[in-house]
Amino acid sequence: MFAVHGGTGVTFKGLTPVAYRSSEWAERGFCPTCGTHLFYHLLPTGEYILPAGLFQEQSFELTCQIFIDEKPGFYALKNDTPTLTGQEVFEQFAPKA
Repeated sequence: MFAVHGGTGVTFKGLTPVAYRSSEWAERGFCPTCGTHLFYHLLPTGEYILPAGLFQEQSFELTCQIFIDEKPGFYALKNDTPTLTGQEVFEQFAPKA
């Protein structure tokens, strides 16, 4: 999934998304009518990560690739960007014990 870092000031118009607490440090949001995934919310920082497909009239620049260790081997993105493994993502965003 290609995602957009929305920061902390994300608002939704229309239906209010349903949130599901998927871990100690994050929740996922869905449309209550059709179930479409709308966001990933990092609770420690308040930052929202949104699917790029929600923004049909915009273009974005790829700036980072995460969970690179779980990427299928049959493709590679052309952009030269920083990459993080799943473990590195968890270390960066999970609450410190």
